[in-house]
Amino acid sequence: MRALRSLVTLLVVSASLLLASTGQAVNGHANYHAVCPGAEALAARCHADVVTDANGNPNATISPTGYGPAQFHGGYSLPTTAPSLKTIAIVDAYDDPTIRNDLSVYSSTYGIPDLPTCTSPSAASACFVKVNQSGSTSSFPRKDAGWALEISLDVEVAHAICQNCKIILVEASSNSFANLAAAEDEAALLGANVISNSYGGSEFSSETSSSYDGHFNHPGVAVTVSSGDSGYGVQYPAASQYVTAVGGTTLSLNGSNQRTGETVWSGAGSGCSAYEAKPSWQTDSGCARRTVADVSADANPSTGASVYDTTRYQGQSGWFQVGGTSLSAPLVGAVYALGTSNVTYTSRSVPTAAAARPISARPAPATTARAASARRTAPAGSRTVAAEGSCYGPSASAGACPYSPRSNTVAPSASRRGLRPRRGPAGTGSRAAAEEAISASSST
Repeated sequence: MRALRSLVTLLVVSASLLLASTGQAVNGHANYHAVCPGAEALAARCHADVVTDANGNPNATISPTGYGPAQFHGGYSLPTTAPSLKTIAIVDAYDDPTIRNDLSVYSSTYGIPDLPTCTSPSAASACFVKVNQSGSTSSFPRKDAGWALEISLDVEVAHAICQNCKIILVEASSNSFANLAAAEDEAALLGANVISNSYGGSEFSSETSSSYDGHFNHPGVAVTVSSGDSGYGVQYPAASQYVTAVGGTTLSLNGSNQRTGETVWSGAGSGCSAYEAKPSWQTDSGCARRTVADVSADANPSTGASVYDTTRYQGQSGWFQVGGTSLSAPLVGAVYALGTSNVTYTSRSVPTAAAARPISARPAPATTARAASARRTAPAGSRTVAAEGSCYGPSASAGACPYSPRSNTVAPSASRRGLRPRRGPAGTGSRAAAEEAISASSST
């Protein structure tokens, strides 16, 4: 129940301004750059951003410098384990040859349980296994140092959040959408409850076809996708109507790892899809088509995660501090695994009912809502996306939302109350199911 309540504070609507992929964190002081280069058409790049030194080199150290399990669990008031076995699949491109050992070092450094190697991909226990996009454990794609750092981030953060979850790493043969789609299908075939994807590329006109969107439509599986790290603008597959698009925040903590504030990270992708139809569960007026993002969590590299990676990246290995929406996607995915043990998914990975809207966009009594007086300004030539319920933007009104548009976080009073979303009809998917579970737990 605590995990379900915590999901309310974690899921905040993302609205972002433009930020270059190389530069200085808007809400902090760490320099960083994109881990993966820009992708070709019909291909994706990873959405990890690594903190750099004064010379622009990855700042690898001998000990952790970023957030670890204690910070994330304290900041989001999360339990460390799920009440029953859940499987989180991580889909990435190329191979990380050192992830097995790196995960063990990460676990021992932070004093959390190490995941043994699964005896097989179908093992029904908390363990770790790496497979290729065909499900084989005997051959893997070629090594790629940038994607290896991405893989380390995804796997280690997922384990940090849900420490008794089984983790399946599915490595696509390349970063093409075709190969990543094959890996997505394999993850579902292997029994994943959650599939986390930390990559994206430019939208394209055929993305809505079964050749692309169809591979993210897995009834009964929660699919999270990072929204991007270039600020305002939409990427695929975050735009897909079948996924939960995850944006980013800056998570501020005190010395006791308690959250003191959480603000929007301006690097996170957001906006209006060029091709995806507006799902029935989105009712905002800001976009004629699909609105991105749906939810957000920590992503600013300045408040990024400590990641251990010994596959040398730009000549460096050891502990890196990494952010980007590549951090928030597995974080939210693992929270789904923690908090939805009593939920039966019956349809797609996103809700189909208008009643099942983003949790933080739910109206709250005026006495618990902060004034929504700030108007966000998008870059020249772009649109300001209104959040669900007109919480910000040109039509913002006081008392409209249970969070402050200026800080983009859930108001403390609303968080304590435990917002109760309306139940959607039968046949809704992961986000709707999670919201129903929150509603149920709040009343017990």
